[in-house]
Amino acid sequence: MTTNEMLAKIRELKELKTMSAELDKEITALEDEIKQEMNATNKTEMFIDVFVIRYTPVTTNRFDTNKFKTEHNELYKTYLKQTTSKRFSIN
Repeated sequence: MTTNEMLAKIRELKELKTMSAELDKEITALEDEIKQEMNATNKTEMFIDVFVIRYTPVTTNRFDTNKFKTEHNELYKTYLKQTTSKRFSIN
């Protein structure tokens, strides 16, 4: 690939990422409006045309790694697993 081809791909990628970020903002704004309406009407489920919209509480249990590390540091170190990956970035 030539330098000019690489430059064109980088510029296209940056433009697409910008567009993606703008779309993500629009998506979040629309979701927030729907959630606000559901909260205002005190509904957790709505049927609109062919769509079922749910906005319900979900409870999860997560392992508190920081607390475990603080209270059982040696045991924590025993179970650490080192991994290697590559990071791609364009600045």
